[in-house]
Amino acid sequence: MKKIIGRILVVLPAVALQIAWYIALLSDLDKLMNGRLREIIGAAFYVIAVLVVLGLVSKRDEGSYKLVWVVLILVMPILGTIIYLLMGNKRSGKGLKQKLKKASEALPIKDVVGDKNCIEEIAKEDRRLYQTIRHITKTTGFPAYYNDRSSYYSFGEEMFADMVEDLNAAEHYIFMEYFIIQRGKFWDTLTGILAQRAAAGVDVRIIFDDLGSISKYSYADIVGLKQKGIKCIAFNPLLFVSARLNNRDHRKITVIDGRIAYSGGLNMADEYVNEIHPYGIWKDIGFRITGPAVRSYTYMFVEFWNAFSGDTILKEHISFPASEGGDLDHENGFIIPYYDSPVRDEHTSNVLFADILSQATEYVWFYTPYLMLGDTLLEAFVRAAQRGVDVRIITAGVSDSKLVQRIGRSYYMELIKGGVRIFEYKPGFVHAKAFLADDKVAGIGTVNLDYRSLFLHFECESIFYKADIIEKLKNDYQKTLEDCKEQMPENINNRMPRRILDSILRVAAPLM
Repeated sequence: MKKIIGRILVVLPAVALQIAWYIALLSDLDKLMNGRLREIIGAAFYVIAVLVVLGLVSKRDEGSYKLVWVVLILVMPILGTIIYLLMGNKRSGKGLKQKLKKASEALPIKDVVGDKNCIEEIAKEDRRLYQTIRHITKTTGFPAYYNDRSSYYSFGEEMFADMVEDLNAAEHYIFMEYFIIQRGKFWDTLTGILAQRAAAGVDVRIIFDDLGSISKYSYADIVGLKQKGIKCIAFNPLLFVSARLNNRDHRKITVIDGRIAYSGGLNMADEYVNEIHPYGIWKDIGFRITGPAVRSYTYMFVEFWNAFSGDTILKEHISFPASEGGDLDHENGFIIPYYDSPVRDEHTSNVLFADILSQATEYVWFYTPYLMLGDTLLEAFVRAAQRGVDVRIITAGVSDSKLVQRIGRSYYMELIKGGVRIFEYKPGFVHAKAFLADDKVAGIGTVNLDYRSLFLHFECESIFYKADIIEKLKNDYQKTLEDCKEQMPENINNRMPRRILDSILRVAAPLM
């Protein structure tokens, strides 16, 4: 709380200056227009509101996302239009997009990931899935690789132990990028190792999301890291009020010497490794990979670092093991790492999940802590279940946000009636994000089944095809089901007041 209050005290003067400037400007304009400025502004905004609504209706975007803005603009034409132009429009991320474009032009993705792409091998085995993956590689720029060794972690504390060992062995560089960093046993242990490696000449760099860590990590902490030789930047810092504050860095990445990468749902805080239990048992998952696919996670970090810091990482600074798996065959399947970006025209994971649901024949199972589906995904879930596919969702029984959980539960009846089975994890909070389908394809990463992850945040994901990690994920999912309670129609309050409230919450969901 002290850190939040401190940040508010820093931001408030900037907000006050912005408001004062606008008031002064409007006052001068009102005098020039003989006191008719309010009428003129009102008329202008009604015209703008109509044009915005027409543009929204004709726009190729998520229907439920468009609906909430249309309702808001029609109810409050002036305020609704201003909020939409500030927060609901992709132009709000224009500054981020320009910085990322500049970074990718200075160091193109091909210069790091190479020009090998195993995607045609997937076409020989599964033409339909190949089409989905080809589209993803084309829109994101990240290729498909033969999968080397991949470890699966069913709880954060399992990953913590391996990460400590790997970080201690780092020789060249360590790149870490997380939504949340918080002082505690987990992070303080890692910080001690990072400081030792930095003192030994290892290039250690950290990116964390400023808003995600606002109550947990301060600029004083950054100074402390830098004094230990660790380079650190905060992504999209909250210094001024602007629309792009809505676009957060929700990715979780650790890269060590270009030979090992970690990702999954874990942030750098004690609850993720069950050192503390604010919401019961914290169920999270992660993975560790080696081989050529580490190049993609390396590039994800480098592109962000170069875009948002003044200390550029050059191609010459990045090394990869000479035998990084270039001669791998596909005995352990394939891996396709990629990242989602709110400044792209297409929402990659939303498209991927809908596609997986549409082509599954036996089952599709999801882990997600939050459940706020757009029309496209909601329809895809129900259609798959109605075809006879075993569609399941494991979500949190105990949540870190009562409001978000309440909105999520407003989807239960429609999904269950459509044939989707929903399970709540009773021991605590599920923070895992994953899907698996038909024993052949899975995705593990940072993407929740909610609007923020699917449309507003930067996220990262790895698709695994015919890899051994899929069986490990399936075994973990089945074991987790033993600690879950299935939600049944008869146990859900479906009376009229509840249905009305659910409808209101569902309309508001894209703004959560």
